[in-house]
Amino acid sequence: QGCVDHPIVLTEAVCNPLYSRQMMSELLFECYQVPKVSYGVDSLYSFYHNRKQNWPCSGLVISSGYQCTHILPVLDGRLDAKNCKRINLGGCQAAVYLQRLLQLKYPGHFAAITLSRMEEILHEHSYVAEDYIEELQKWRCPEYYENNVHKMQLPFSNKLLGSTLTSEEKQEKKQQQLRRLQELNARRREEKLQLDQERLDRLLYVQELLEDGQMDQFHKALVELNMDSAEELQSYINKLSVSVEQTKQKILQSEVNIEVDVVDSKPETPDLDPLGSEQSLEDVESINEFEPLFAEEQPEAEKPVAAVQPVFNLAEYHQLFLGTERIRAPEIVFQPSLIGEDQAGIAETMQYVLERYSKEQQDVLVQNVFLTGGNMMYPGLKGRVQKELLEMRPFQSSFQVHLASNPVLDAWYGARDWAVEYMNREEGWITRKDYEEKGGEYLKEHCASNVYVPIRLPKQAPRSAESSASSKGQASGTGTPSEQA
Repeated sequence: QGCVDHPIVLTEAVCNPLYSRQMMSELLFECYQVPKVSYGVDSLYSFYHNRKQNWPCSGLVISSGYQCTHILPVLDGRLDAKNCKRINLGGCQAAVYLQRLLQLKYPGHFAAITLSRMEEILHEHSYVAEDYIEELQKWRCPEYYENNVHKMQLPFSNKLLGSTLTSEEKQEKKQQQLRRLQELNARRREEKLQLDQERLDRLLYVQELLEDGQMDQFHKALVELNMDSAEELQSYINKLSVSVEQTKQKILQSEVNIEVDVVDSKPETPDLDPLGSEQSLEDVESINEFEPLFAEEQPEAEKPVAAVQPVFNLAEYHQLFLGTERIRAPEIVFQPSLIGEDQAGIAETMQYVLERYSKEQQDVLVQNVFLTGGNMMYPGLKGRVQKELLEMRPFQSSFQVHLASNPVLDAWYGARDWAVEYMNREEGWITRKDYEEKGGEYLKEHCASNVYVPIRLPKQAPRSAESSASSKGQASGTGTPSEQA
């Protein structure tokens, strides 16, 4: 019907610009005629969905997705937008980094190491080291390498491993190729014969003009043929007559050869045109492949030849060995300098955010460090965050780290839970009346939304006040320079 007659719950970026929200609200209300809409943050919806009975309303949400990572402090159930931080690194950059590492390691498989394949490897084979330097030292041990390296088999063609055809099948294949080549030569001879015959008929017609005494037409025809005299015309007629006769004989001979080949199963040498013919070099080269078949005496039955084995195993050549790459790719969210980014990692950013609060508020936040987002699904990531918190928190202080039950889908589940709970309430919903009255950038806050910061335009002073102020300025201008200063 050209409209959406039910409410919409929509996620938006953290600290979404007012202009972006305004354009989305205009599209929903003006184009789709939505009755009401609610905006929220995906990671806060995930936090809302995983909230348990004994969970505090405050916490530190660490959300890492495909493009970026956010550190979001939540106090008393509301986002503290002034102290949230973003790191421009996520799963996309990790996949690109892994692709670059493997392409440098295996330059022969450059085209096979695609970004989609790297994302699959990243999800299935990577993990986060609790201590990155210590883990690298373990990989230096050959025994540890052999026990923990993962091998990936790339697709490859098995044609280079040697033919499995028998000698009879090879002979039959060569004879089929020979027959196709003979048919190709016969077709070309027929085309050449047709062209030569047409040209000969044209020359004979011009010669008849000379015999009939039609000299004017004869001289015009000679000019068209680019000839000077009747003797030259006669010479060309003789040459074409000989060529036509030779071509006919070759066609007859080739037909006989094909019949003999079919009856006796013995290939004959195909007749080749003389040097003056239009035989292509490719045909000559293809004929040379059949030189063993052109021998006058057919050799005895060939002995079965074993398939030629390659010097190396081609299947092993198309394998990728994943060693330290398993921990180097996901490490970039903790050490962005690995890919040349001048940003702080998760640990430094988390410490920077915590230091902006008092000690009491820090103790409240670290009691519920919540990890969500698809890039948080690496094995060992929760232990790494616990280790980083242990290093930055005071001695014998407590903290709790929780991982979302489903880091990828919990944002959707949380939005569903919120929509069901607040369906019949006014809290968090922007109605069409609110849109028309307060503008498209307007936002009604709720427990999983951004903080609304309205646009503050400077108030213009009334004209009467401006005139009085100017008169006062003129009056004060009559004083001494020191008074003016």
